[in-house]
Amino acid sequence: MNEKRKHSRVESIYLLNYVNLDENDKELMQGMGRTINVSESGIMLETHVSFNENDTVDVVVGLKEDMVTIRGKVVFTRTAESGRYQSGIQFLSIEDESLVTLRRYIEAFNALSDKG
Repeated sequence: MNEKRKHSRVESIYLLNYVNLDENDKELMQGMGRTINVSESGIMLETHVSFNENDTVDVVVGLKEDMVTIRGKVVFTRTAESGRYQSGIQFLSIEDESLVTLRRYIEAFNALSDKG
């Protein structure tokens, strides 16, 4: 039973939701992505779809009930060996409250990454 909870927690940390926006903040597409790495200034996200450089992306990160949306700009996209796309997204601005949740997400992500 503990193993099942651990697996569930790992999935909740690594998977997140994104929304790709056009220049008028209109939704182009949304989906799920996997966090490759994350810092207070940005995130590398692996997705099934490619983003264009300078695309605006809202990334939803969270732990348990604390979820925040952070807007970012795609600075690069590359194709991984898996055939999926890895995109570096630079955060544009983060409110103080969102930064607290982001820091908790980073700590949990790093703790789980160190184990695996």
